[in-house]
Amino acid sequence: MTDPALSLSEARLTLRGNAGPVEILRGITLGVAQGERVGLVGPSGSGKSSLLMLMGGLERATGGEVRALGQDLTRMDEDGLARFRRENMGVVFQSFHLIPTMTALENVATPLELAGVRDAFGRARAELEAVGLAARADHYPSQMSGGEQQRVALARALVGRPRLLLADEPTGNLDEANGQAIVDLLFGLGERAGATLVLVTHDERLAGRCDRVVRLRDGRLAEDPAAARAAE
Repeated sequence: MTDPALSLSEARLTLRGNAGPVEILRGITLGVAQGERVGLVGPSGSGKSSLLMLMGGLERATGGEVRALGQDLTRMDEDGLARFRRENMGVVFQSFHLIPTMTALENVATPLELAGVRDAFGRARAELEAVGLAARADHYPSQMSGGEQQRVALARALVGRPRLLLADEPTGNLDEANGQAIVDLLFGLGERAGATLVLVTHDERLAGRCDRVVRLRDGRLAEDPAAARAAE
């Protein structure tokens, strides 16, 4: 039997604020199969983005276990986590997080250069072409629209051919037309790469394009009402 791409067992996240500790995630047990596409939905403040951060090793669980591709992320140091992400993950954020002083081509090539990949710029140029931005390779983020910037961010996330693709509200800062284009690229390119996809979204229609929808409420997994009705 193939190991899951992601496996969380009683994963917890507690952050310390001025008023004391705040429980963000309260014992999440969840598995994601390799190649599966999972949508994470729930109201604001339910813990969706925090759960995605645990899956990517961008936030460290304060309890329980988080495993990705068979590796226990809770036991890795920061250097190990950074190396694991670089070699296995692609992450797409709502805010793009492009480096403003770098061109589109340089932004996409940077993770490959850090990994010591040969022909980093050739592969980056091919990925920009795949998202329809070959003509914008030498433009800076400030010279591009929001939709174009998100395409660059998507190209950067996929250029390393990741086994895991994590997306946090990737259409949140885009209008409907650009958002739909990004979604089509996200699913199409992710499928081409054979990547496991975990997608945080408020959009039920977008979540419905995934193989499975996982709902959160108050830091806990909530029962999917559609699944509950089907079981009746």
